[in-house]
Amino acid sequence: MKKICSVLSLIVLFSCNTNQEKNNTGKLFSAEGKKVLVYTTADSSDLRLTLTDTVLFKDKAQPFENEISVFVDPNKTFQTYFGIGAAMTDAAAETFYKLPKAKQDELITAYFDKTKGIGYTVARTNINSCDFSSDMYTYVQENDSALKTFNIDHDKKFKIPFIKEAMKASGGKLNLFGSPWSPPAWMKENNDMLHGGKLKTTMYASWANYFTKFIKAYEAEGVPVWGITIQNEPMATQRWESCIYTAEEERDFLKNNLGPTMEKEGPKDKKIIVWDHNRDMIYQRASVYMNDPAAAKYIWGIGFHWYEDWSGGAPMYDNIRRVHEAYPDKNIFFTEGCAESFDSSRYYAWALGEEYARSMITDFNNGMVGFTDWNILLDEKGGPNHVRNFCFAPVHGDTRTGQLIYTNAYYYIGHFSKFIQPGAKRIAAAASRSQLLTTAFTNADGQTVVVVMNQGKAKANYFLWINGKAAELNLPAHAISTLVF
Repeated sequence: MKKICSVLSLIVLFSCNTNQEKNNTGKLFSAEGKKVLVYTTADSSDLRLTLTDTVLFKDKAQPFENEISVFVDPNKTFQTYFGIGAAMTDAAAETFYKLPKAKQDELITAYFDKTKGIGYTVARTNINSCDFSSDMYTYVQENDSALKTFNIDHDKKFKIPFIKEAMKASGGKLNLFGSPWSPPAWMKENNDMLHGGKLKTTMYASWANYFTKFIKAYEAEGVPVWGITIQNEPMATQRWESCIYTAEEERDFLKNNLGPTMEKEGPKDKKIIVWDHNRDMIYQRASVYMNDPAAAKYIWGIGFHWYEDWSGGAPMYDNIRRVHEAYPDKNIFFTEGCAESFDSSRYYAWALGEEYARSMITDFNNGMVGFTDWNILLDEKGGPNHVRNFCFAPVHGDTRTGQLIYTNAYYYIGHFSKFIQPGAKRIAAAASRSQLLTTAFTNADGQTVVVVMNQGKAKANYFLWINGKAAELNLPAHAISTLVF
């Protein structure tokens, strides 16, 4: 098994050229004299977010047909980038506090420090228990529909201190959103937090107020809440915490209960995300929500996951583009994804990182504004998980040895999160061969960031071409580079 050293010794600190002219002048972008800094992570090598090259743009007219090129046009701009992060679940927090203090500090720096780490700016957490909790819990006593007993004492032990560590490392700029997996059992028709079931219509008002109580309680503990999703995976009946809503039920709960309650009780500035489930049904769900103005006015965006059954074909990426085309004023936000079926022998499987990058590149190109990974940290068993639904995280903490294990997914995600800054604009990027996948952004300071992944088995020699100028580059097989200029 390969040994991966501490991430803090692998990430190269860099200084960025911020002299590029901004794209709001109407002037054609010029790459004349610009240096391209190349950061690479590659299979069968020690390269992990490593500065591997510095290349100059030179004159180059139309590329030849047998040349591989990545074409970028900074003058064609699209959606605004929101950010990248991960879920800070009970499982992640419990694992974190089982590690030595030095490893805790290393992990927080690796994820949230903008210079020494990969600069996460987004976090998700669970409202009530989820599968990645060691126990089942809610914030109220049974049958307390008035929510007089509401308290978050459970979260004060691990989750809230963990989130505060992340907030501190991120410079206080952490957009945290909460997602429920299930209301309390007594609020549901099946009287069970597990196995699906539906929220009783008589509990709609109480459940809407539950969200506001959660937000206020977290903020009273010094943890600002940026937003919420209405329901994690509202069409999945799971053996763990779950609750079912049709599109119409979710829409009506939003417009008649949750939205008005958020406005009345104070946290009306908090963002509300609908769906929070797979790409497969996202267009149908979006059309039901967005075509109703009374519901749509409360919606910041629509969340999605990548677990749809694509039966050996390609993931249903086009569904994201369809929603973006139909509802361009609403944000499309990836709220969960992970590699399932945990097996510790696959810690260093290269496919783990490639799955992330393939999804991120394609979804960004189709209109996605941000990406939230699932558990930010799990233990050596892919848990803890009270229903044994174990999976991978980009980093695992071995609670037996006190060591951190970085899968290559951590580095692949970092090729985006470390370099693209919130507020950036996606710009046009296209590769001339399917071997390469690419997306590109211009940061608010004028810096351009191009991500290129080689998903092929052969090294790719290629040109980064912009308006008659090109930088000559190469990318090993099964590797990813971020180009900064």
